Amino acid sequence: MDVKQAVEKLASLAQETRLRIFRLLVETGKDGMNATAIAEALEMIPATLSFHLAQLARAGLINGRQESRFIFYSVNYSDMDELIAYLAENCCQGDACLPKTAVINSITKHPGVGQSAKENSLGERIYNVLFLCTGNSARSIMAEAILNHLGEGRFHAFSAGSHPTGSVNLLALEQLTRARLSTNGFRSKDWSEFSAPDTPRLDFVFTVCDNAAGEPCPVWPGQPMTAHWGIRDPAAVEGSDEVKKHAFSAAFTQLNRRISIFTNLPFAKLDALSLQRELNSIGKLRKQTTKETHV
Repeated sequence: MDVKQAVEKLASLAQETRLRIFRLLVETGKDGMNATAIAEALEMIPATLSFHLAQLARAGLINGRQESRFIFYSVNYSDMDELIAYLAENCCQGDACLPKTAVINSITKHPGVGQSAKENSLGERIYNVLFLCTGNSARSIMAEAILNHLGEGRFHAFSAGSHPTGSVNLLALEQLTRARLSTNGFRSKDWSEFSAPDTPRLDFVFTVCDNAAGEPCPVWPGQPMTAHWGIRDPAAVEGSDEVKKHAFSAAFTQLNRRISIFTNLPFAKLDALSLQRELNSIGKLRKQTTKETHV
């Protein structure tokens, strides 16, 4: 591969939507996906998807094949292999730091089977989950507490914010107390803390507010699955103390419902595409109107 070819491929991937499409196809494998399934998984309109598929195909990164009425798209692994080899060429004075196959495996590996994965006392995979919001003072804090409680040792939850307030909302702590959950150890922190090389490898990252979902995130080690689970900000509600407490109770109930569904997903039976669909579906659940059910 020459420099012109490498630049063309890297330029094609240097766009968020095309990178998402390419990563999805890498996870899917050699059988590929048809355009309808890709659009569904990435929540993308067909016209936009067609444009980006054409750009990736023009760069030689993906191939299309006709099957009945559908065109299935898959990654051109030989070109991806060559691109990775070109980037690593002469690394460490000609002795590549990572074998080519190791690099490819790190890209295609399902988040549930990472080499750095830990197991609980029952030999079950422990998943690391990060909840994000803007201030990391209310919704993401409550989500962290709920998952660590409902997860029963199978999940390790964290939380962070794009613009942390520096303190945890007292009404959020009161709500956790009413739900009989621990309030120890919580702090408002920046999401960049979780992008460092020595931080836990994240399996899932969920945004629980619209602001954080729309902001560019740091690069998460391990390529976690992501989804948006938007919840109305209870800290922004104005009125009496009773009104504010009700807002926190409603947010807690909605988070509790979504996280409960998440913890009961059959992870071992779901491929990457099916799991992503389930995560997106959880984020679309309507706001629960019934009275709060404590965990």
